[in-house]
Amino acid sequence: MTDSKRRKSLMAASALLGGVLVLTACSGGDDKSSSGSGGDSSQSQADAAAAKKSSQADITITPKDGSDSASINNSAAVTVSKGTLTGVTMTTATGTAVAGTLSADKTSWKPNAQLERSTTYKVAAEAKDSAGLVAHENATFTTVSPANSFIGTFTPEDGSTVGVGMPVSINFDKQITNKAAVQKGVTVTSSSGQEVACHWFSTQRMDCRPETYWKENSTVTLKLALDGVEGASGVYGVQQKTVTFHIGRNQISYVDAKTKEMRVTEDGKTIKTIPISAGSPEHTTYEGIMVMSEKYKQTRMNGTTVGFTDNDGKAEYDIKDVPHAIRLTSSGTFLHGNYWGAKSIFGSVNTSHGCVGLSDTKGANDTTTAAYWMYTHSIVGDVVVVSNTGDKTVAPDNGLNGWNMNWTQWKAGSAV
Repeated sequence: MTDSKRRKSLMAASALLGGVLVLTACSGGDDKSSSGSGGDSSQSQADAAAAKKSSQADITITPKDGSDSASINNSAAVTVSKGTLTGVTMTTATGTAVAGTLSADKTSWKPNAQLERSTTYKVAAEAKDSAGLVAHENATFTTVSPANSFIGTFTPEDGSTVGVGMPVSINFDKQITNKAAVQKGVTVTSSSGQEVACHWFSTQRMDCRPETYWKENSTVTLKLALDGVEGASGVYGVQQKTVTFHIGRNQISYVDAKTKEMRVTEDGKTIKTIPISAGSPEHTTYEGIMVMSEKYKQTRMNGTTVGFTDNDGKAEYDIKDVPHAIRLTSSGTFLHGNYWGAKSIFGSVNTSHGCVGLSDTKGANDTTTAAYWMYTHSIVGDVVVVSNTGDKTVAPDNGLNGWNMNWTQWKAGSAV
């Protein structure tokens, strides 16, 4: 190759390498060449132009995308600033739509109902700013699992009217080891102004009541603020709920097994005296204060369920249509109608297996019987005080019978 040809070849190679350098310089941020500076300027201008065409609406979805233990209460929401929401969809992973409500000013959206536990949800939101430019946001999250959460089943029900003896009783579906934290999330107040204290009977049951019976015609409010409260290691509450119930008239009935008579009082005045038949000497009735917890127009009573069997293991009794039955203990003590016994036993002989029997007629439709009257004049939460049976006082946690503890004992069971 001649010198002239060699110089031309080198010049061509140099030009080619220069072209490569110019092309690759776009990937670096420190190139100071005029060619590089010209490229950055063009890109900046393009970015600025794109920004002017982007919506100013700023959408926020909660819980955050990727959350794997989201609350089922009041946690899901879509909000927007510098704009208004024009569309929100929320579905489960399987495609089931979740109904929600957009606020009047169109800046927020929430689902209408509590979410399900251990469920994955997808949210897609769209909004416009004042210039009509559209913004989009998406998120996917999963709610807390049943294994890592707890709930409390409570009584009485929201909106119900109950007797003066009805405590607030909460049964948790997991063992609570951090009782103080959970108790702090439960508030019970009364329009009567009575002080209310809570008592833990176990790691899964807490009851709340005042020192004396609720004031008649008052209103009691239960607030559960347990969402996110750690009740045990790695186990969190999910409830955020307010419940109110009304206290009716003050009805207290006094059963005397010795005189075999029940005296029913309302607001301190005796309104009826009823002959009864309590537990026999072999099967005495518990003594103490008992609260009516359930009512059945008719129910079945089988001795095997409470340990009353003969030598062959068969039930000592099995009555499939016991009329006007009112539960007093969880262990099986009832105030109920009795149609199978002679009318002469009521007021004269104690013959039952521990229940308090009243004269009744088979079928539970005879309006003239004492049991019918008692059943129709009683509500859940009314109090029955039993005496002179010769048996022990009913355990405070056997039913809703915490009134058998004095106030000092009751408050000693508080965790706060």
